[in-house]
Amino acid sequence: MDKSTIRAHLALLLAMLLWGSSFIALKVAVNEMSPMVVVFVRMAIGATAFLVVWPWLRHGFNYQPGDWKYLLGMAFFEPCLYFLFESQALLYTSAGQAGMVTSMLPLMVAIAAFFFLGERNTLKQWIGFGVAVAGVLWMSLTGEDSDQAPNALLGNFLEFMAMVTAVGYTLLVKHLTKRYSAFVLTALQSFVGTVFFLPLALMSEWPAQISLWSVGTLIYLGLVITLGAYGLYNYSLAHVKASTAAGYTNLLPAFSLLFSMLLLGERLTLSQWIAVAIVFIGVYLSQERRPPIPKEVPPGVTG
Repeated sequence: MDKSTIRAHLALLLAMLLWGSSFIALKVAVNEMSPMVVVFVRMAIGATAFLVVWPWLRHGFNYQPGDWKYLLGMAFFEPCLYFLFESQALLYTSAGQAGMVTSMLPLMVAIAAFFFLGERNTLKQWIGFGVAVAGVLWMSLTGEDSDQAPNALLGNFLEFMAMVTAVGYTLLVKHLTKRYSAFVLTALQSFVGTVFFLPLALMSEWPAQISLWSVGTLIYLGLVITLGAYGLYNYSLAHVKASTAAGYTNLLPAFSLLFSMLLLGERLTLSQWIAVAIVFIGVYLSQERRPPIPKEVPPGVTG
């Protein structure tokens, strides 16, 4: 692999580490205040940070005629629809089970990329996807019941719908990173998300007071996750296949469990540790060792 591809894989690994911690932070926040308030504040913090650095970012924004539909579609899928579904999902299911549902994303993206991007995956990659999904399922099934999941069926369905929107988002970003920098796209997401969630937040009940822990999680979600994780993920999509990048999301449940253990005092069983190892093996197998697809790849969305 060349240096840019190696950097893309490292960026993906760090993005998954950050996103794995975000399940814990978001779960803490929505337990104290309305999900729409949480998402709006998160988006507003990220947008404010991007406004500060916009003088340096705007040089990477060279609008191309007709791209409005791709840019708007990207932001509509994520953060708008994505966070609508995910924030509600974490009211009904646990962070661990929500992370488990994300294991379906690589397969969903691989199938969509086959039809829309013309991407092809080897048998080894498909086996890797399957192994990682099996590890995630094992990890979830061996977990103990918790009052953190009052209606897991509904919560997991909402998280699945979030994955559906993530598929559209990934394909659109794959197309757009050929002409726009990763951080410009991430900034656009923050601006659109702030405007989209503002009326929903105003219609929601705001807490009379919030703890310092929740304030910290909101700042963490708004700065570290919105800027860092999304920026790293969008950067990687300029250098690796969409299905390759999505394959890394199988690490999310493993990272979520690890952060739960470190931050919430949860403990993993031997069976769960084995499942975590299987997830990492599956992700390793699903990664392509050849150079990324050529820049002439067709758009992720037609019309």
